[in-house]
Amino acid sequence: MQLDRLPVELYTAIVSHLPADSLQQDVLALTRAIPRSPVPIYHLFEHIRLKHARQIIQLYRRLRNAIDERNWVKDFGVVTWTVDADVLVNLLGILPRISSLLLFVGPNFAPEHLEEIFHKPRQDLRLLSLRFRPYVNRATYYQFLKGAYFDTTLTALSRWPPYELPALSIVQDPLDPAIATTQNFAQPLVFFRLDPISVLLCSAYIKSLKHLRLRIPSRQVCRFISSIPFSVPALRLLDLSTCNVLVSDVEAILTRFHGLQHLILDGCGIARDQSQAGEWINIGRICAHATVKRAKAREKELKTWLERNAATISTPAGIPEPAARHIRPGRRGLATATISFREAPTASEPEIIQFIPKVRVVPSLPTLLSLSTSSSFIPDVQHQSIREDFEKGWNEGLAQLAAVKSRLYQSWRNGVKMMRITADAGGVGYDGLEAIEVENAFHSERDASASLAPAILCLAGPGTSGKHMEGCNHNIAWNVWNDTI
Repeated sequence: MQLDRLPVELYTAIVSHLPADSLQQDVLALTRAIPRSPVPIYHLFEHIRLKHARQIIQLYRRLRNAIDERNWVKDFGVVTWTVDADVLVNLLGILPRISSLLLFVGPNFAPEHLEEIFHKPRQDLRLLSLRFRPYVNRATYYQFLKGAYFDTTLTALSRWPPYELPALSIVQDPLDPAIATTQNFAQPLVFFRLDPISVLLCSAYIKSLKHLRLRIPSRQVCRFISSIPFSVPALRLLDLSTCNVLVSDVEAILTRFHGLQHLILDGCGIARDQSQAGEWINIGRICAHATVKRAKAREKELKTWLERNAATISTPAGIPEPAARHIRPGRRGLATATISFREAPTASEPEIIQFIPKVRVVPSLPTLLSLSTSSSFIPDVQHQSIREDFEKGWNEGLAQLAAVKSRLYQSWRNGVKMMRITADAGGVGYDGLEAIEVENAFHSERDASASLAPAILCLAGPGTSGKHMEGCNHNIAWNVWNDTI
C-alpha cells in the first residue's frame, strides 16, 4: 500500500506516540519526506517550544492572520531568558486555547507584561509554570526605585473565575554562588511581599489545585500557606524547595493539609546532618503523628462553634414586685423618714441553661507517602542511618497515634460522640466531619504498625543524577511539571 493512501487517523495514531519535545520537528520532517501523504499539519502547532527570541516574532507573523492555526496551539512554552516581552504579550493574546503554559521570565520582563498576559482568564489552562531569573550583570536600581515587583502577577491570577487548574509552578532560580561572590550589588527581587501568596491560595481559581511548586529562595513562605484555612483543599503534592523551611513548618504543613501525600523540601535544610541526636527521629515522629495535632485543632474549632451556637432555654424565676405601702391622709410626724437606704427587691435574672454536646475528633492515619529533602551538609554515607532514624521516629509516632485512638475508643463506648475528618475543611461547624457509628473506625486493618509502611525518604536532591529511592516523589513531580529541576 502506498503511503499517500493511508487514512488520516492512522497518521494521527502514529504521531501520538512521538515524544512531546521533538513532536514539532518530527511532524515537519514527516511532511517533507512524504509530501503527498495526508499527515495532519495541526500537529505542528500542538506543542510549541520557543528557544530563541526571533522565533517569537516569526511565530507571531505566521499566526497573526491565521485564525484556524491559533486554536491548534495547546502546549506553549518560552524557554529563553532574552525575549521581546511586548511581542510575546501580543502573541499570547491571539492564542485562546492554551492548556499548558511555560514562561521563562528574565530581566527583559516587567511586571506589567505579566499583568497583561494574565488579565484575561484562560478557561482551558491546566498547567501554569512561571520560572523567574531577573538577575543582571550590572548594578541597576530601576526596580527598587519604581517598586517593580511581580506581586501583582499573583493578584491578577487570584481574580480569575473558579476554573480547573490541577498544577501550578512558581519558581525563582537561585543566584549562582560563583556570580554572587564577584558582584558587590543587590540583585532585583521577584516578590517584595508574600501576602499575595495567601490571596492567591484562598481564591476560587485555585480551589481545584492538586500540585503546587513554590520556590522562592531563602524566603519564609510556610506561614503564608499553612496558616490559611480553606486554602487549596485538594492539594496532594507540595514542593517548597530552596525556601526557608524549619521542622516546625513541616508539622504545620502536615497539620494543615488533610490529603497531602508528597512533600519536596530540597535545599531547605530542615535537618542538616546527624550532629544533633534524635533530629531525624523527631522528623519521622512528626510525619506520623501530625494527624493527632490536626484532630485536636479541628476539635477546638468545633467546640468554639458549638459554644457560640448553643441552644439556650430561659427559665423566668422573677419575684413579683411588692405592692406600694398605703399612706394615710393627714399630717405626718417629724420622725417619719422620707427616704430609705434599703434597695427595692428586684426580679432575679432568668436562668440560662446551655446545652453543649461533648464531641471528640478521632485522628486519621497519616496520608504522607513520600518526603524528599537534601542538603550539601549531608554526605551519602549517612543516608542509610538517616533513613533508619526516620523509620524509628515514624514507628514511635504510630504508637502514639494508636494510644490516642485507644483512649478515644473507650470514651466512645462510654457514650461520647466521635467524629472524623473527611475533607480539608474546618472552622464552620460540622463541615468536613463525619460521625463515627462503628467500631472499625478505631481499629481498622491499617492501624497495625507493620501494615503501615513509613513514608519514603529520598535524600538524592533535585535532578536525575542522584540515587533516588524507588517510588519517591521526585519521579511524580517530573511527570507533573515536565521537567527535572
